[in-house]
Amino acid sequence: MTKKKNKTLVLLDAHAIIHRAYHALPAFTNTAGEPTGALYGLTTMLLRIITDLKPDYLVAAYDLPKPTFRHQAYEAYKGTRVKADDELKAQLTQSREVFDAFGIPHIDAEGFEADDVIGTLVEKFKKEKDLTIIIASGDMDTLQLVEGNRVQVFTLKKGITDTILYTQAAVEERYGFSPKLLVDYKGLRGDPSDNIIGIKGVGEKTATTLVATFGTLESLYKVLKKNPEQVKAAGVSDRMVELLKEHESEALFSKTLATIRRDVPITYTLPEQPFKEMFDSERALALCAKFEFRSLIPRMKNLFASEQEKKNDPETIMIHADAANPLVREAAVALWVLHSDYTNPTLDDILLVTKKETLADAYAYICAELDKQGLCEVFEQIEKPIISLVEEMEQNGVLIDREHFARLATEYQKTLARLETDIHALAGVVFNINSPKQMSEVLFTALALKPKGKRKESGAYTTNAETLESLRDEHPIIPKILEYREYQKLLSTYILTILEKAGADNRLHAKFLQNGTTTGRFSSVDPNLQNLPMRGEQGKTIRRGFIAPAGWSLLSCDYAQIELRCLAILSQDEKLIASFQGNDDVHATVASYMFKIPVNEVTGDMRRKAKVINFVILYGMGVSALQKNLNTSRAEAQQFYNEYFATFPAVAAYLESSKEAARTVGYTKTYFGRKRSFPQINSKLPFLRALAERTAMNAPIQGTSADIIKLAIGFAAADIDAAGLADSVKLTMQIHDELVYEVKEEVKEQAQTVITRAMEGVFERSWLGKKEAVPLRVSASFGRTLGDVK
Repeated sequence: MTKKKNKTLVLLDAHAIIHRAYHALPAFTNTAGEPTGALYGLTTMLLRIITDLKPDYLVAAYDLPKPTFRHQAYEAYKGTRVKADDELKAQLTQSREVFDAFGIPHIDAEGFEADDVIGTLVEKFKKEKDLTIIIASGDMDTLQLVEGNRVQVFTLKKGITDTILYTQAAVEERYGFSPKLLVDYKGLRGDPSDNIIGIKGVGEKTATTLVATFGTLESLYKVLKKNPEQVKAAGVSDRMVELLKEHESEALFSKTLATIRRDVPITYTLPEQPFKEMFDSERALALCAKFEFRSLIPRMKNLFASEQEKKNDPETIMIHADAANPLVREAAVALWVLHSDYTNPTLDDILLVTKKETLADAYAYICAELDKQGLCEVFEQIEKPIISLVEEMEQNGVLIDREHFARLATEYQKTLARLETDIHALAGVVFNINSPKQMSEVLFTALALKPKGKRKESGAYTTNAETLESLRDEHPIIPKILEYREYQKLLSTYILTILEKAGADNRLHAKFLQNGTTTGRFSSVDPNLQNLPMRGEQGKTIRRGFIAPAGWSLLSCDYAQIELRCLAILSQDEKLIASFQGNDDVHATVASYMFKIPVNEVTGDMRRKAKVINFVILYGMGVSALQKNLNTSRAEAQQFYNEYFATFPAVAAYLESSKEAARTVGYTKTYFGRKRSFPQINSKLPFLRALAERTAMNAPIQGTSADIIKLAIGFAAADIDAAGLADSVKLTMQIHDELVYEVKEEVKEQAQTVITRAMEGVFERSWLGKKEAVPLRVSASFGRTLGDVK
């Protein structure tokens, strides 16, 4: 006979979970600028709990924003806690919507905390036959409720993903005594998080010893009063014995404060149907749509569905049928133009965001919204015409030299083995170089290096690239580690991935997502060709693995200084415009102004500094970034910064106007009208507000350059076709501001002329039809490999 499986009741400490999520996750916001990070964490945690614990019943317990009986007994209870942020308060209120969407009842009781509600429910149901109770909380106070395997605590160790399930045995292993004695431990030790005082001077070790030896406080004091020597025999000093005698009332009072009540006047009975049968997936999916939790939608849909149910579900069948429809890609791009944060949306995203049941209805809705937002031209003129061209580029792929990459793999593996030996010799110990924890122990404990960076929550120093770079000259092991990491990245990210992804025909068919970023630029996956290393001999070596077929060449057409040209056009700064009109070296020109000398007297170092400040300004960064990139003093960086804006006042005015536009209307616009939203521009959190301001300054510039290269793809394709070159010229890659073509040898010069002319004539040929004062310039070159074209 099969043993009957216990049913599971999960009691959720809503406040503890939401607080943990709020502090553990970034400050997410939706497109309306409303904070959603804690709600996302709560929803994620619920999905995890339902998947891992498979509850038959769930109940959420809440605190109320009012004093409890503990506050009445002790005015300073929780007095050390920082007042909750407004963003957290708002999400605490909205969190009840999350539980409602899941069909989970939530309970609170005036004058009591969530722990007391949970304690009362534990007391009521712990004797139920065949029922296991699991308390889900981020607060360790609930461990006092654990009993055997019947009442357990599922708690968060770190963040919202690192969890542990405490049975009575697990609690005893951690603390050295039974769960019910935790309140006695707190009576002695206190609890700083709740401002429970305990006995000042009693630490963890002494409190643990006393509780493990004597049990309850009452038992301890009975022994203490009758035979103090017995307490001293447990290893307690004379001074500590006196403290115990002097502060008995404080200890007992602290125990009372720490004890979870089990007699809260609440009413709750277990429902007749288990949670699984009452769960309404449509309601839960609507919650994901409302709060824009895109990544959680697949998990929500698959929560209880079996594989067969998924296959037979009419809606799933409809979605799979629609997924093959070319209109999906068009609608996905259109939705992204409408909402820049919805990068690479799926069909599910499209239907959920538009709240439509069919793809056709969703697409019609998106098109109508594009018209309302003045974004029709961005979609119709920039994005839609190149959808098929991007598909062709993916299908064409690029030819690789498999033998070249195989040789590199062997060579790099040997280099890594040599570096590993050197690193172990310098460390004086063998350790896992890829383990941040072991690396930290070797560098900062064994070798006693002193990094400038901050410690992580665990207390260990980070071993990221920035920290290691700051220590480069402190020990010979550091350059070796940095070199090891560089070779390892090149091997794993590029060489091995390229060998794995290339087909039997040795062509690599990466995906290029024209709606893959919030900026308007392309992104690339499987593998990411946007991040091919550009500089240094190693970068060239990898690029030489991309080759042209016999009888063909690779043609690279790269926009020269496209973002600085966009800055000149958008700001209408006369000095920048004049530099580009004269086809001058813009960095040397800026250096000439900054150092107040003729251009022909500008040194290489001066030009380098001018180039750094050009790009720091371009990306909306400030004096600190400039100081770091110039490796100079704060005073000199500030001087350069001030001098730049004094020299180019129109640039300063334009960047400030971009920030102001984002603050006022919530978005910025490119030259061609593409919008990017900034919901966090008016955030109360300074670091989020500062990040949004920096991004708002750069968004129109980077977005305009993205628009230009996309228009260029369309114009070049039309001109190639008109010139009868369609079979002789194939677009294979788009990398940043560069288009890479395979071109037959006999039409090389003609193809270069056609493509270059199309790329340089974007402004005049666009629907705006305006010739700009700043000319676009394209650098074009041929090569047998991608490494040869630069």
